[in-house]
Amino acid sequence: MTDHLSGRRILVVEDEVLVSFMLEDMLGQLGCEVVGPAARVDQALAIIDAQEIDAAVLDVNLNGEKSYPVADALAARGVPFVFSTGYGPKGIGEAYLRYPVLQKPFKSGTLGDALGTLLSAGDREASQNAGDREASQKAPPAIWDANRLRIATDAAGVALWSWNVDTDAISMDERAHDLWGVPSGPVTFTDLSANIHPEDLDRVRAAFASTREVLGAYEVEFRILCGKEVRWVSARGRGDDQGIVGRIMFGVFLDVTERKMAEEAREMIAGEMGHRVKNLFSIASALAMISERSTETSKEMSEDLRLRLSALNRAHDLVRPMAGDPEKAAHLADLLALLLAPYAGDGAGGDRVLVTVPELIVGEASATALALVVHELATNSIKYGALSTATGTLDVSCVADDREAVITWRERGGPEVIPPKGNDGYGSRLVTGAVSGQLGGSIDFEWLSEGVIIVLRIRKAQLGT
Repeated sequence: MTDHLSGRRILVVEDEVLVSFMLEDMLGQLGCEVVGPAARVDQALAIIDAQEIDAAVLDVNLNGEKSYPVADALAARGVPFVFSTGYGPKGIGEAYLRYPVLQKPFKSGTLGDALGTLLSAGDREASQNAGDREASQKAPPAIWDANRLRIATDAAGVALWSWNVDTDAISMDERAHDLWGVPSGPVTFTDLSANIHPEDLDRVRAAFASTREVLGAYEVEFRILCGKEVRWVSARGRGDDQGIVGRIMFGVFLDVTERKMAEEAREMIAGEMGHRVKNLFSIASALAMISERSTETSKEMSEDLRLRLSALNRAHDLVRPMAGDPEKAAHLADLLALLLAPYAGDGAGGDRVLVTVPELIVGEASATALALVVHELATNSIKYGALSTATGTLDVSCVADDREAVITWRERGGPEVIPPKGNDGYGSRLVTGAVSGQLGGSIDFEWLSEGVIIVLRIRKAQLGT
């Protein structure tokens, strides 16, 4: 398949810099010419409009924005492409399942085979399309009469208006009257003003007044009120003599409510993503500090930090299902079993960790806090407690009522327990802070000689957040 790739121009759409570098290197080895790379949807669309492209590799999730508009643009131009995602086919929207998918990570040969297949099929289709175009060029051109134009505007959802710049009378078609929620018949700007959102009215009035002096096309977007419903409208027209016939100006209204809502949603998501990223950096910094102060060598610190981050990652995977899966809540039993699995041992000793808890829902924030607490307790048990010996066991149980959940951590069969002396270490402070702060509860230690007993009391309402 790689014979088809020499000199082919391949667009790379990928937001992760290291992955983008890897793709460029792979494509170079396959003899391809890399176009881009693009890290955002708008960048990719601009490249598609400006450059010749033979095929493309599209990451599905670009900083929280799906690459489907890029896929649509490529499909409209007949350019073959393959999706690249760590989720595999489960991460692809239903409307795009017919397109090929490469699951990350993949090798250069796999990429070459996928592109070779795409381009071979594309060459055959291009040859067939060339024949179709030649036949279509012999057909008579379409006639754009008033009826066909009306069909086109209806299909596009375009509402028509005309405005007498001297009398201020505005005539609108049926679609425009429906959009504004006003009865049929001539209206004036004053009539329409009653439906314009009060916060936008002065701006719209000034924009309409200025159109008498504006040269060329203009556009103004604003909100209108139709009962309790708020709609966004884009009014477009021309303000020079070319657009005015007999003192009548012509233009269109477009309902852009969905676009505006999508923009607001993207801004909200971007703000939430920024908040989460900052939190992640803060958590990582705090974990690095704790690991640094609770270990003696750089190797110990590296391993300690890796294990703490792995615990958080496992908890995150449980409470944040992959794209394409139905949303589901995390259960306390699943979370504890997942977090404690690395400490359970193999073979005959695999039952040394026993988890017995009722069916309780755990939210994302609480899962993160619990992951830190469980990891810290398990680490201490591995170092000093029951899990430090082959015969030691750990029993985690829970009882709950309407107000709180009480989790009991009971160790048996380890070395004789010696109660700690002096000030709490950073690990103990982390556990206490997570339980009292994020989980709104308390933690108590009972240092029995045969094994420590730790009791976590968590507000049930807080557990689900």
